[in-house]
Amino acid sequence: ILSKHRNRGRMEHVGGDGRLFFRGLQNRSHEKMKLRKRKSTLYVSPRNGSERGGDLLGENTYLVLFTVALRICNCFLVQTSFVPDEYWQSLEVAHHMVFNNYGYLTWEWTERLRGYTYPLIFASMYKILHLLGKDSVQLLIWIPRLAQALLSAIADIRLYSLMKQLENQQMARWVFFCQLCSWFTWYCCTRTLTNTMETVLTIIALFYYPLEGSKSMNSVKYSSLVALAFIIRPTAVIPWIPLVFRHFWQEQKKLDLILYQFLPIGFVTLSLSLIIDRIFFGQWTLVQYNFLKFNVLQNMGTFYGSNPWHWYFSQGFPAVLGTHLPFFIHGCFLAPKRYRILLVTVLWTLLLYSILSHKEFRFIYPVLPFCMVFCGYSLNHIKTWKTPVLSFLFLSNILLALYTGLVHQRGTLDVMTHIQELCYNNPNTSAASVFIMMPCHSTPYYSHVHYPLPMRFLQCPPDLTGKSQYLDEADTFYLNPLNWLYKEFHNDSTLPTHLIIFSILEEEISAFLISNSYERTAVFFHTHLPEGRTGSHIYVYERKLKRKLNKLKF
Repeated sequence: ILSKHRNRGRMEHVGGDGRLFFRGLQNRSHEKMKLRKRKSTLYVSPRNGSERGGDLLGENTYLVLFTVALRICNCFLVQTSFVPDEYWQSLEVAHHMVFNNYGYLTWEWTERLRGYTYPLIFASMYKILHLLGKDSVQLLIWIPRLAQALLSAIADIRLYSLMKQLENQQMARWVFFCQLCSWFTWYCCTRTLTNTMETVLTIIALFYYPLEGSKSMNSVKYSSLVALAFIIRPTAVIPWIPLVFRHFWQEQKKLDLILYQFLPIGFVTLSLSLIIDRIFFGQWTLVQYNFLKFNVLQNMGTFYGSNPWHWYFSQGFPAVLGTHLPFFIHGCFLAPKRYRILLVTVLWTLLLYSILSHKEFRFIYPVLPFCMVFCGYSLNHIKTWKTPVLSFLFLSNILLALYTGLVHQRGTLDVMTHIQELCYNNPNTSAASVFIMMPCHSTPYYSHVHYPLPMRFLQCPPDLTGKSQYLDEADTFYLNPLNWLYKEFHNDSTLPTHLIIFSILEEEISAFLISNSYERTAVFFHTHLPEGRTGSHIYVYERKLKRKLNKLKF
């Protein structure tokens, strides 16, 4: 009995030690597994860029190279004109800043409504090309656009990275797909518009904005980008009003956010803008105030056209979204609550711009990437007929992108190529002169010629004096083109050697063309849809003075 008790005691003792022993082994095995897991995670951590060796901008190198290559192709496949500001508020100003012996600044610069910060980017490129002796007209045209394409590619990648942080890689791919196949993004993202730069800065700033689930949030970086966008285009602050307010509302240290981030960043960027404009204007100027006063407070933008209040909802927004619209609406019902702030931003922007009488498609371009988030959610949740749906979305957008990029409104750029040939391949260039008899700012100017060729176009500054019956030069011309021409060019010595007109004007001024020996020498296709003062073709007329003299001599 005693031996049984002893043996049982030993067994219990051994059993207890055994359980402790196996527990120790189990704990050690868990510790080893955790160590291996940490080591593996460390190995693939994005912080160890030297070990990964295949990343650019925090993403896969192939993805980055693909996006950059796509946007470069995008750049060369957009050969049409959109709006005058694409040239007259960027490239023309930059050309005047660097090559000020010939160039032109519109009335907005004499009235100091625009700042030099954005044109300075392109002026720097022009200056470098000039110092290197490589300032050919083709490089002056394409280098700024390629730079804009590169910035747009970076913004696309940032949008992809943000969605991968907030959701997962699959969702990020759908949003990325929607962003890349958007026809309006394709149409605008390589143009030298302030709206394009505003959109680029908005996307990158959103990458650093404190959204729930974001791992890249940085208040200093996002607020700096928003401040820079405001300096370039003051209306860029509109989409950020609800976003900044939300950040301020959720921030616990509200006073620190204002005193140590928002105010210093605002002071630095505004001071930089003031200094740049002081250098080029020659006096201290707060162009952001002048811009908002003219376009918002005085609502003088109506001089260039007005639309009903519902235009953005009934025409503008559906046209910009295109065939993405049903997917956007579907995605709004599927997206989590944390994305409501993005939807609120879109609606806020549309409502605020609807108050202003002057409306354009490009004004709402900065919120288009926000819409792609909801379109991505829609595509991610579609289970049946997915391939036909994707094919429809892709083909409908690519066809529209190619048409608007290669066909619609291309004549105004093609005719500038003709003027370049006139300058560089004509032995009688010194005697040449050009008069562009089209709606004002229809074409680019010296940034697309880069030659001191005497040129003139019909002026159209708004009424800044308060006259009740004000007509600019272009309006006066179109009231009676033939009479205007005979009054303006009563002396043969003042006649330009070349006239550029839309085809719709030819019949009205045919008597003037015949009497002054003008002959049509070139025709450029412009658009299928003649409207108002524009036509489907652009005609170039050249004065054949020598032929006329020979006939008289004979």
